[in-house]
Amino acid sequence: MKPTPPHDSAGAQTATIFALSSGAPPAGIAVVRVSGPQAGDALRALAGTCPEARRAAARTLRDGQGEMLDRALVLWLPGPGTATGEDIAEFHLHGGRAVVSAVEHALAALPGLRAATPGEFTRRAFANGRIDLAEAEGLAGLLEAETELQRRSAMALADGALSHQVGEWRDRVLALSAEVEAVVDFSDEEDAAELPASFAQNAAGLTAELGGWLARPRATVLREGYRVVLAGPPNAGKSTLFNSLLENEAAITSPIAGTTRDVLERSVALAGIPFTFVDTAGLHEGDGGDAIETIGIARAHEQVARADLVLWLGEEGQGPAGAWEIDAKADDRAGARIKGGGALALSARTGFNMDCLRERLMAHARAAMPKPGEVALTERQAALLEEARAALVGIAADGDPLIAAEHLRFARSAFDRLTGRASTEDMLDALFGRFCIGK
Repeated sequence: MKPTPPHDSAGAQTATIFALSSGAPPAGIAVVRVSGPQAGDALRALAGTCPEARRAAARTLRDGQGEMLDRALVLWLPGPGTATGEDIAEFHLHGGRAVVSAVEHALAALPGLRAATPGEFTRRAFANGRIDLAEAEGLAGLLEAETELQRRSAMALADGALSHQVGEWRDRVLALSAEVEAVVDFSDEEDAAELPASFAQNAAGLTAELGGWLARPRATVLREGYRVVLAGPPNAGKSTLFNSLLENEAAITSPIAGTTRDVLERSVALAGIPFTFVDTAGLHEGDGGDAIETIGIARAHEQVARADLVLWLGEEGQGPAGAWEIDAKADDRAGARIKGGGALALSARTGFNMDCLRERLMAHARAAMPKPGEVALTERQAALLEEARAALVGIAADGDPLIAAEHLRFARSAFDRLTGRASTEDMLDALFGRFCIGK
């Protein structure tokens, strides 16, 4: 059963809200959704009657003065078995801006109705126990998804894959707590004075499982893209390579050294894998030519430190640890190599070996990404799982049953905060603020 977190303020819960829940007009169809105790009254006010529950019906919509607004399909969805857990009415309108605006004005004129704030429909679903916090985060990721990998990972989270796993871990912690309580309650009896040998084994097994989840690639790399930074001295061909990878003239290129004086980054998907490519100012020894160049060089070093991968276009062996050596101007030297055999010789100007670079980048990033359909933990989720894991590790460090009971309570508290059994208003505001109006 879904947890029922603390509700919003009474005013927020008693108000009936409405919003456009489909794409921005103009469109073929526009869906305006109403949720709350006055949803049925709103439907009758505009459509005249309430249709049979969960069956679409054609109706002529009119405002309070009897003026026709639209001929539309309407739906009546009585709670609590709805997306928000409340009564819902939907108006499926012709998708012109004027039509949508007229219907929204008519709804705003009704008593007890107001326009929804961003994420308010989903927040009500959470408050009414229709979804938990981890599933809500999955919905947020689904709305933001731009690549297939992002979509599939967000869908797994929204469908409850993590929530079900956390529920199973929580049950195991409760079972361990019951063993501890038995020892504490009957500690005066000789045969129950110590924890059973299986207790430590079960705690260690759960700790290892949490460690395995924490070792997985995080949602950050899915959301922001695999970060590839192009670095090297001035006039090494970084901007030309950057443009070629993007297949777009995003960066100014010139034979004059130092053309790029700041960081330039662009996001792109290659075969459904999200990347962020970063072009940087040329790195060289000594002071920069002016204050702006000095700042650009400092920012380039910062980007190299943040990179998931650096493509090094400078002198062989002078790049950061783990960087790929790129021999970037093969066309300018009639195919001659100036770097060793481990470097990739290519030409962004002619396209020579660019497909090879892209294939290598995709294979490398794919290995660092969550597997398709696998839940990728957010930083918040990972931090709470780490709290639970650390609490379980603490059990092994001290055999006192009372201390073990406290560590298990800490672990259970971390699981509860992950799914929203325990949460704070600030955290909820930050999460649901990511949603669009109407979701």
